Amino acid sequence: MNASIDDSPITISVVIPVYRGESSLPGLIQEISTFTNGIHHSPKGIAFTIKEVLLIHDSGPDRSDRVLEELAEQYRFVKPIWLSRNFGQHAATLAGMASAAGNWVVTMDEDGQQNPHEIGAMLDIAVEGNFQIIYAQPINPPPHGVFRNFCSKFAKKLALQFLGAQYQSGVFNSFRLIEGEIARILAAYCGNGVYLDVALFWIANRVGYAPMLLRGEDRPSSYSFGMLLNHFWRMVLTSGTRPLRLITIMGGISFFLALFLSGYALYSKFIESTPIQGWTSLLIIISFFSGLIMVSLGVVAEYLALTTGIVMGKPLYVVTSKPTRPSK
Repeated sequence: MNASIDDSPITISVVIPVYRGESSLPGLIQEISTFTNGIHHSPKGIAFTIKEVLLIHDSGPDRSDRVLEELAEQYRFVKPIWLSRNFGQHAATLAGMASAAGNWVVTMDEDGQQNPHEIGAMLDIAVEGNFQIIYAQPINPPPHGVFRNFCSKFAKKLALQFLGAQYQSGVFNSFRLIEGEIARILAAYCGNGVYLDVALFWIANRVGYAPMLLRGEDRPSSYSFGMLLNHFWRMVLTSGTRPLRLITIMGGISFFLALFLSGYALYSKFIESTPIQGWTSLLIIISFFSGLIMVSLGVVAEYLALTTGIVMGKPLYVVTSKPTRPSK
């Protein structure tokens, strides 16, 4: 990736899942087109060019299909990809990543909220820091309502607790710069129903963040509250075994509570000669057997999590063509 030295440009593929982009796509593609002709330079002098824009039609309710055909006729770098029905944003993004041929892959939304002029700055951070993935890190609140922004922030923080320590350094964003090889490998392995960003962390751990301003949307968001809730729940379910381990932990707590109460009851009866009420033995029996049941369920859940990881397509290992070096 020493493009700044020999000035051979880094090629970038832009992947845009399209659900309801009838009005916003023409303007966005026009912005991107300024980076497609010839060699361009990032703020720190890295030569790059956008070689293709993959528009994945996700069978939305508007006439984005017509717009995609018009854009493909107008711009040679635009490549429509047609999905047979609506599969959702992450599936559409993976479909685009599978077809991307650039050294790096940029994923972004169709609504114009993310500025394509920031791609150069993201590339600077990726090359200088030896990162595999760069997430946009908005420095202003998203242009949604206060309630939605609060729920989104709360959901991400809650989900990050389930995701584990390796995810604590930042948050996810649909505006990403991903090493091309990583993107294509993930698209080949990833199974149905997997949260895209969780899957990215299966095979990449050098992650950087690019601070930037979000722009206003050209149209209302396509996500309803129910869709966002479903999105959040999918992230939790695919994040690993932490939620399942809560079952084992709660069972263990209940089991040891039963042992503690038994010991306390015996001490009170035989040492302090305190009369023991009948409900004490009932509470001990309930806590004891509840604990055993929950621990057993936790063990079963661990096997289920192992099987789910295989079904989701989580690879045992991934071989890359470049040396793996630590991030700077």
